[in-house]
Amino acid sequence: MAIALEIISPEKLLLARDVDMVVIPGTEGDIGVLPGHSELITGLRGGLVDIYEKGQVTDRFFVSGGFAEITESRCAVLADEIIRQADLDPAKAADSLAKAREAYNAVDPHNADAYREASDQLISAQAMVDSVVPHKV
Repeated sequence: MAIALEIISPEKLLLARDVDMVVIPGTEGDIGVLPGHSELITGLRGGLVDIYEKGQVTDRFFVSGGFAEITESRCAVLADEIIRQADLDPAKAADSLAKAREAYNAVDPHNADAYREASDQLISAQAMVDSVVPHKV
């Protein structure tokens, strides 16, 4: 039994295929999605989407944030930004982290919306740097 996975960026549908399992970076922690999963809509934090087939990770994508819609037979990942892990550029990731830290340090902590946005960007940038570390796929 498989689950239908769709990975969608703002520009296009990047992937649509049946997989054994997908692990997504939910805002409250990683979520493993198997066939028969309870229905759920969740926000995504920056991190890796791991796609499993035959007990092995076959693909990894970095997402900067977004949402996922999960049903018993389908998982749709709607990402703000998505990049294959293999295509991540370590220099760009480090630059993004430096800029996010600068923005975070400059934000007025009394402005809740700006503070939350800067915090989310910092978390996503750190996750991108962490995702650059080579992983076997």
